[in-house]
Amino acid sequence: MSIEQLAETALAMVAPGKGIIAIDESTATIAKRFEGVGIANNEENRRAYRELLLTTPDLAQHISGAILFDETIRQSTKAGVPFAKYLAGQGIIPGIKVDKGTHALAGFPGELVTEGLDGLRARLEEYYKLGARFAKWRAVINIGEDIPSGTCIEANAHALARYAALCQEQGLVPMVEPEVLMDGDHDIETCYEVTEVTLRALFDALYNQNVTLEGTILKASMVLPGKDSGETAEVEEVAEATLMCLKSSVPAILPGIVFLSGGQSDEAATAHLDAMNRMGPNPWPLSFSYGRAMQSAALKLWSQDLANNVGKAQDTVFARARANGLAAQGKWTRGA
Repeated sequence: MSIEQLAETALAMVAPGKGIIAIDESTATIAKRFEGVGIANNEENRRAYRELLLTTPDLAQHISGAILFDETIRQSTKAGVPFAKYLAGQGIIPGIKVDKGTHALAGFPGELVTEGLDGLRARLEEYYKLGARFAKWRAVINIGEDIPSGTCIEANAHALARYAALCQEQGLVPMVEPEVLMDGDHDIETCYEVTEVTLRALFDALYNQNVTLEGTILKASMVLPGKDSGETAEVEEVAEATLMCLKSSVPAILPGIVFLSGGQSDEAATAHLDAMNRMGPNPWPLSFSYGRAMQSAALKLWSQDLANNVGKAQDTVFARARANGLAAQGKWTRGA
C-alpha cells in the first residue's frame, strides 16, 4: 500500500463525526468482564457478543473503524460472513490489536514494557490478508514515586516506533497508544508533565524510525488527576490541559487523534471530548476510540437475557456511538 493510501485510510478513521469502537479485549480481559455480569466465558459467547456489537444497525453512521482481537478477526457472523468482511461491507474499517501485552520492565520495579515485536512482520502480513487495514499497539506508563523513569518511556517509545514502521511496511495504518494510567494519587499537573514527556519521546522515536506521520493515528489518554488523588477536575480544565499538552508535543501533520476512555465514566469521556472540540479549531481532528465507554451498558443489558436482549443492547451501543460522534464535532448535549 502506498503512502497516499495509508494517509487516505488514516483520514477515513477520523472522518467528521465518526470514531473507533475498541473490542480488542484479550480472552483474559473479556473473561473478567463476563464474570462481572455472570456470562460464561466460552468462544461462542465471545463470538456472539462481538457480533452483537459489530452488527448494531446503522453503526457506520458514527463508527469509522473497529479494533478486533486475534480470535475475533478469525470469527464470522451467524450467517457465516467473516467479521472483517462484514465490517468492510458496512463501510467500517477493520483493525487489529497486535501487541502481546505488558510485562515487567527488568531492573525497573513498578514499570512495564509492551512486548510483541518478535514475529510481528509475519503476523501483520497475515492480518492484512484477513482484512485488517489498521493495527493498534498499547504501551502503559505508570505514575508513582520516582516513576516513570526515562528508560521506561524510551523503551516503550522505541517499541511503538518499531511496530509502526512494520505496520506501514505491510500496508497497515499504525495506531500508536502510549497510555498514561489514571491509577495513582498524582495531581493533574503531574499527569500533564508525564504525558508531555511521553508524547515527545514517542514522536522523536517515530521520526528516527522513518515512520510516515501522514499515515499514523495517535490514540491518546487525557490529562487527568489520579483516581486516588481526591482531586476533582472540571470538564473544561481537563479539556484545556489535554489540548495544551497535545499542542506542545504532537506534530500538526498527524491526520488525527483518538482518545481512550481510560477508566472514565461513559459520560465523562464524552463530555471531555466534546469540550475539546468546542475549544477548536484544533490542528487535528479529535475523536474517540472507546472500549468500555461504548460497551458497558450493552453488556449489562445483554447479560440479563442473551437470547432476547440483543436488540436492546444494540440500541445502547448506537446511542453511545451517536453521543460520541456528536462530541467529536463539539455538538453533544448532556443527557441527549
